[in-house]
Amino acid sequence: MNIKNTSKSYGSMAKYLHWGTAVLFLVAYMSFYFRLWFTEAKTPENFTALQIHLSIGITLGVIVVLRIAWRITNRQPDPEPGTKLEHFAAQVGHYALYVIMIIMPITGYVGTGVNTDYFFMFEIQKFENTWLFQSLVSDGLGMTFKELEEPIDFIHKDVLGAWVVWLLIAGHILAALYHHYVRKDRTLPKMTIDN
Repeated sequence: MNIKNTSKSYGSMAKYLHWGTAVLFLVAYMSFYFRLWFTEAKTPENFTALQIHLSIGITLGVIVVLRIAWRITNRQPDPEPGTKLEHFAAQVGHYALYVIMIIMPITGYVGTGVNTDYFFMFEIQKFENTWLFQSLVSDGLGMTFKELEEPIDFIHKDVLGAWVVWLLIAGHILAALYHHYVRKDRTLPKMTIDN
């Protein structure tokens, strides 16, 4: 299997980054809902679930940067036959997914008010303790972290996390299944590991 993409298929690197992102997003959601539904606030289990969620979020941020770099430096497989509208919709859907994959880790990090200076596997300062917060938010906008945290957390959790991400993922999956079972083209096989 080629590491790089070809005109007919995605290479192994693009496939691993794609499916790795999908798995990590799923685990991030599982850790969030486990914490919400099955733990009580301020317990070790609750804190561990939060740290797993934060660690995966940071990991996803790094993987998204790698995915974008890989996408820019590699050709994309030729599109399957379709109308201009279908190709435009596919392109808009992919760009929307990339935007969400960028915004979610950033808003998760910026809006985290956890009283700790590390994220489980990674030693990363809270945004509140960075020079960027101090110069842009505190000094620049005259806001406290609490004033920033509330709207950022609302965007991350209540808007994007609760609705937008799920709708985009559902649309992405439904489009792949439509191409595979209705159009019977190579859209899905291009991104499978055993292609």
